[in-house]
Amino acid sequence: MRSKKVYFDNAEGHKLAAFIDFPIDGKPRAYALFAHGFTLTKHLKAITHINRALAAKGIAVLRFDFTGLAESEGDFADTNFSSNVTDIIAAAQFLEREYEAPKILIGHSLGGAAMFVAARDIPSAKAISTIGAPCDPSHIAHIFSDHAEALERNGEVEVSIGGRPFRLKKQFLDNVKEAETCAAIHDLKRALLIFHSPADEIVDIKHAQRIYEAARHPKSFITLDKADHLLKQESDARYVGTMIATWADKYVPVRQLEWDSGPHEVRVRTGSSFYTEIKSGGHGLLADEPIRLGGTDRGPTPYGLLVSALGSCTSITLRMYADQKGWDVDEINVYLNHEKVHAEDCKDCSETTGLKIDHIERLIEVVGDLDAKQRSRLLEIADRCPVHKTLNGQVHITTKFFGAGA
Repeated sequence: MRSKKVYFDNAEGHKLAAFIDFPIDGKPRAYALFAHGFTLTKHLKAITHINRALAAKGIAVLRFDFTGLAESEGDFADTNFSSNVTDIIAAAQFLEREYEAPKILIGHSLGGAAMFVAARDIPSAKAISTIGAPCDPSHIAHIFSDHAEALERNGEVEVSIGGRPFRLKKQFLDNVKEAETCAAIHDLKRALLIFHSPADEIVDIKHAQRIYEAARHPKSFITLDKADHLLKQESDARYVGTMIATWADKYVPVRQLEWDSGPHEVRVRTGSSFYTEIKSGGHGLLADEPIRLGGTDRGPTPYGLLVSALGSCTSITLRMYADQKGWDVDEINVYLNHEKVHAEDCKDCSETTGLKIDHIERLIEVVGDLDAKQRSRLLEIADRCPVHKTLNGQVHITTKFFGAGA
């Protein structure tokens, strides 16, 4: 995932700060817009994990700070639910103007409730997903419960939210009470995916039930078992991102890009950990290392990918040959194992005494009505697959620096 910092103006002329998280090849199949929860920011780790999962599926996501939060201009005390809605619309208009109109809307907590209302003015959106969102944003009134008298008396109050002080005005509370989100949910006419956790202590899961009942089909609900409201567990956030990307494929007519098979057919990016994103032929892949080696085990190892290439090339080659011959083959299974062995332990290897070599064991299972001669022929053909030839041949690799600092 590659992130680009951008700014856009809201309806009041304030400059709002945002990031667009792109797939590693910089060629998104579609754009999404993410709105975070009350007093949170675009830097919430859960949002980054969700967007990384979406980027791996070729979806770019804009995440931004509402007015008066983090790096965005304006006074937070002057904002309310309605201003959040207009900020979302401004973000969508920015995407449409500078990149491409968002087809997917994602809202967390109060940002999800605001998405329901903002969607009315974002016609490009075909799919909407919410995470721990309230059906009725006035539920947020509990934040003011200990300050009700001071709020009524002074018209504003300072409260601590997540250990940070925020100045809130009575108009904020009055505004959320007037929000008509239930009507907005009923009028969505878009595909809806609801995520909520029964363990959510901030927004009760009953809100998810009310949202589901108010919405029209197509609608889906996924329970986030044991997850907290902020999705602090990375695995929960990655799960949400992966599910959104998979679900959206059904409803969002993503734009298929013509892949440039030029000098950079494969693009690979590794950040601060071993977690590695790969773009090959327009398809997203992952690589990682086992936990015992310091990785997070979210993808196969580089050697796992190498051996997988041999296995897939073998099975495809055998399928092509069997089809050409008109043979009765239902299924081809290839089982492989890679290890380092001493040369003297490999009976089929050339003499390189004292050195370790790479040994790949390949077992082929062909399901079909074939005689012994046909099976023997397929075994010969397996050694002719292009990847097999490459691994057995002389490979020349040139390496040089590219880009910044080259």
